[in-house]
Amino acid sequence: MARSPCDLRLLLLAAAAAFIYIQVRLFATQSHYADRLAEAERSENQCTSQLKSLIDQVSMQQEKIVALEEIKVRQDEERAHLRILIKDLEKRSVQKLLDKNVVPVAAVVIMACNRPDYLERTVESILKYQTSVASKFPLFISQDGANGAVKNKALEYKQITYMQHVDLEPVQTERPGELTAYYKIAKHYKWALDNLFIKHNFARVIILEDDMEIAPDFFDYFEAAAKLLDNDKYVMLLYAFYIQI
Repeated sequence: MARSPCDLRLLLLAAAAAFIYIQVRLFATQSHYADRLAEAERSENQCTSQLKSLIDQVSMQQEKIVALEEIKVRQDEERAHLRILIKDLEKRSVQKLLDKNVVPVAAVVIMACNRPDYLERTVESILKYQTSVASKFPLFISQDGANGAVKNKALEYKQITYMQHVDLEPVQTERPGELTAYYKIAKHYKWALDNLFIKHNFARVIILEDDMEIAPDFFDYFEAAAKLLDNDKYVMLLYAFYIQI
């Protein structure tokens, strides 16, 4: 059965419409994927740029770390050198204070922390009577902490050997709630006494705090009592503190 020309035209129109629709959809799909591809490329470029920036930052940080490590090595070397110098200076200072022909009766150490005005009064009180017996009673100041005013005041006295105890370690108390100040003071005392007894090899040490003033017979008393301390095994220490009521 033959089709009429009208039917053929309708079929052609339908086919053309379908073709056009397919082309439009295909173009839209291609445009969509092209946009997504462009966006992906932009994201990739951005990620690449960020990655490069991070690599540059890491490289800079590595260079800083290397530089800091070199600085630390130099500082460690300088600290080691300073320790040697300090030990040498302390040794020379003590040797200057000691008369080779006189055996010291005892080292006198003033325990200080953060009161420069009190320290000055104590030192002036001691020097008033110590100068004539300096070789028998070499004088030391042991400072706990890094108070600059106390250190400067101590270094003003050329006839006194200055020692500094700096302990930044956290204090571990035996019981919860205890005051840490007592532990810090005890550590300072032990450090100072170890230096005087072990490092400087003194047989006796007289301890004064930075708020004390001595009597005129202070050194005579300890020189006379030193023999008692040496000869009587029941005498462990000598006490000269007097509270006036």
